[in-house]
Amino acid sequence: RKEADRIVDDLEKVNPTVDAAQGISGDGSPAPLEGIWRMVWTDAQDVLSLAASPLSTVGAIYQVIEPPIATNIIDLIPRAQALLPPGFAPPTLVRAEVTTRASPRSYMPMRVGLTFESVKLKPVEIFGFSTMNTLPPLSFDLPRIPIPGGDSESSPGYFDVAYLDDEMLVIRQNAPGGYFALIKVPSYNP
Repeated sequence: RKEADRIVDDLEKVNPTVDAAQGISGDGSPAPLEGIWRMVWTDAQDVLSLAASPLSTVGAIYQVIEPPIATNIIDLIPRAQALLPPGFAPPTLVRAEVTTRASPRSYMPMRVGLTFESVKLKPVEIFGFSTMNTLPPLSFDLPRIPIPGGDSESSPGYFDVAYLDDEMLVIRQNAPGGYFALIKVPSYNP
């Protein structure tokens, strides 16, 4: 963890972006965070624990930012499929999407506030057959519960941008904490 802290501290010193939250509210101004980002590394325990299931594991994780919406996409595959060589067995994929509304935080140009709105689970492929248009997703809206003493500036969630350029994004999440390193990709299609 100390080594990750040191690397992120070094990256922050050379960060070419001074206002990562610009345009994140969808106000029409250019948004440096806009795009599709694929996670390549994390030390966040809440994300690492996703791979602890005996039945499934994580195939890929993306953050799709289309201001003011930021969607976390988590591709889950059967654990047995992950242990086999690619192409050995017909693939199965279930996609989880967590939709949040992003907002800038006053006087904090590197902080992006998040309000969690909905969760969707959808089967994408079962034993090699596409289910995108045949099986409906399971989705539900998340309740909006006011936090005592909280306001839109300090709750319910946020992340701080430690480094951002045209190809790489490094963020630090609030509770439960952790770093994420992401690279920009053209698509999140499996």
